[in-house]
Amino acid sequence: MEKQISLTIILPMHNEEKRVERCVEEVEKACRRITDNYEIIIAEDGSKDSTYEVAKRIAKKNPRILLLHSAKRLGRGRALSLALRKAKGEVSVYMDADLSSNITHLGELVSRIRKGAVIATGSRMLPTSSTKRSIVRGVASKAFNFLVRALLGSKLYDHQCGFKAFNTKKVKELLNEVEDRHWFWDTELLVRAQRKGLRVDEIPIEWSEKSRASTVDLKKDVAYMASKILYLKGKIG
Repeated sequence: MEKQISLTIILPMHNEEKRVERCVEEVEKACRRITDNYEIIIAEDGSKDSTYEVAKRIAKKNPRILLLHSAKRLGRGRALSLALRKAKGEVSVYMDADLSSNITHLGELVSRIRKGAVIATGSRMLPTSSTKRSIVRGVASKAFNFLVRALLGSKLYDHQCGFKAFNTKKVKELLNEVEDRHWFWDTELLVRAQRKGLRVDEIPIEWSEKSRASTVDLKKDVAYMASKILYLKGKIG
């Protein structure tokens, strides 16, 4: 019988050629501080640069790494769902490839799952969180999270942080219910989990904005997120 893997780390990547190697190195160091029984899934999603080629070279040399590649862009949510379905770890964690979330918090996320949480999510919005980001992105994020709490009844303060851990077996049961394929995926998953009475823990983390090239188009982003919130409210009440 194949030995149960303790921990799966999922790294969603789109146009991250300059970050792949360092990201994998840092993640492996963090994993080894928790367990020697881990796997890393690189979920490469329709990159236009050489992310896939770099990841393929790394995976070829490291048997702990599974590379999932899509030539066509799937969207963040769909890529994460596919990776979670492939995960063999009892606990699965995904984190953004830019490592904006301080990886030293990985152990606590994993610990929360082992102590009974179905989902544990990093938070940039709690009083003891340490967050460095642009004013515009900060205001947009606070407004979004306020609306999710007010309209969808969530008890969480940060739904979009790219640093989450899961009870792999239990979260797989939720995936078929989550419809969004892109940025709203995290929020929909967290809201649906809470509606089912599943334990969702939120922990303060240190977070520093790394993706300077990414900008917030307030008009476009607010309209997109508002439409997603209203759509989900119509679906689940």
